[in-house]
Amino acid sequence: MIALASIQNLIIDMDGVLWHGDKPMPQLPEFFVKLRHLGIRFVLATNNAAKSGADFTAKLASMGVTVAVEEILTSSQATANFLAQSAPKAQIYVVGEDGLKDELRAKGLRVVEPADWDLADHVVVGIDRTLTYAKLSDACLLIRRGAKFIATNPDVTFPGERGIVPGNGAIVQLLRVSSDVEPLFIGKPQPTMMMQSMTRMGGTVANTAVLGDRLDTDILGGINAGLTCIMVTSGVNTRADVANGTIKPDYIFADITETIAALDAARKKQ
Repeated sequence: MIALASIQNLIIDMDGVLWHGDKPMPQLPEFFVKLRHLGIRFVLATNNAAKSGADFTAKLASMGVTVAVEEILTSSQATANFLAQSAPKAQIYVVGEDGLKDELRAKGLRVVEPADWDLADHVVVGIDRTLTYAKLSDACLLIRRGAKFIATNPDVTFPGERGIVPGNGAIVQLLRVSSDVEPLFIGKPQPTMMMQSMTRMGGTVANTAVLGDRLDTDILGGINAGLTCIMVTSGVNTRADVANGTIKPDYIFADITETIAALDAARKKQ
């Protein structure tokens, strides 16, 4: 664990940390203004695979926050990066939304159309709010035939405006059970996104921390990458979850307002 005053880079989750659905957390623009004032670099690293990096910059802009595309890393981008390196000629059947498909195509990968589903040799699964039984059936058949089964992230729940709702991991588990094949996960808690984020910022384990709301993805992902972990209780997990569980963050705050106040106070004490 590093001291708060030593943090120069932050890997920040979005859902449950910066907003709930389309509702921003209180003082969201002020949070980013203060980060930049303190000279803390950041990458917004999310397991949400529904939107592209450009989609997230637009969403943040609508909330009064300006970030560069390079300051965002999604699990769909991380998945596209992985496949571009490991299987550049893959033909991919996607259970997911346009944000995931756009990121795959941006890396030169082929996304097969529904009518050509049986041509696919890879199945990539991201959150899909237009999910149908037909999509699940096609994906299951492909996986059973030998198509590689890749999941953008394992999040079984998602903090929406109305409360906790099913996430991508719930869809993945349905396919896992019906195909009897274990998926390869790319997003958190695998350390891949953490390492990619540090590379973008030029950070190291000695000056980088993770800020998130989920113990099983954000915090465990940070631990797997050897990073200091800050949890906020504005999203999925609570202090009681920490007390009763085995995954332990280094710091716990109520929300981003309390977090940035603590970072600011730590710097002033130096």
